[in-house]
Amino acid sequence: MELLGSVGLSVIAGTGITLSYHRNLSHRSFVLPKWLEYLFAWCGTLAFQGDPIEWVSNHRYHHQYSDTDRDPHTPRHGFWFSYFLWIFDTGSILQNCGGEENAADLVRQPYYRFLQRTWILNNLALSLLLYILGGFPYLVWGVGVRIVFVLHSTFLMTAASHTWGTQPWKTGDLSKNTWWLAIVTLGESWHNNHHAFEFSARHGLEWWQIDITWYFIRLLQALGLATNIKLVTEAHKQRFTFDG
Repeated sequence: MELLGSVGLSVIAGTGITLSYHRNLSHRSFVLPKWLEYLFAWCGTLAFQGDPIEWVSNHRYHHQYSDTDRDPHTPRHGFWFSYFLWIFDTGSILQNCGGEENAADLVRQPYYRFLQRTWILNNLALSLLLYILGGFPYLVWGVGVRIVFVLHSTFLMTAASHTWGTQPWKTGDLSKNTWWLAIVTLGESWHNNHHAFEFSARHGLEWWQIDITWYFIRLLQALGLATNIKLVTEAHKQRFTFDG
């Protein structure tokens, strides 16, 4: 029971990052009703990766300065720096990139400023609820094990997908498609695809490229909840091919 609950919460929090923080908020790849956009963003806070404003700002800088000295987490500064040490280099992003003005679209919304102040409280409230429901085992699996798994999945994707894999698109950076990470990262490790077409809601561009987040977006589209979905066309692909 504890394991199933941990897996379920991991999927909820992970989807909050991949679908909400990343594809919806950072890149505006599709549009959701505000109530659903806000709900998914709240789920993202449970991944213990900070609030949407900070996350989106860092990610947009990553794309703007990808694999240069100004990239917040490039492996050019070392694999372990890219993996997690960059998080502790608190002043470097402000010094090298700037503040959160690149996420002004979120800063203008009171809800995201609210999450910026309360995301840790959300995790504390969930921890208390799990303890009430199932005691220490629920707390260990539902918080400890889950957060470690979700964090290291993200850390590994950030570092590995700029280190190992294939690069079918001429992006001018180190981004790679890392197939063996696709399931764990819910499709985020088709990273060269993403850097070539960062606007796209779909990262797994080939039929065999597993992209669980995209499947969920398609479900939301079928339900009439996801609209204005941005996708890659053949004309887009021609701009980034090595032989094009």
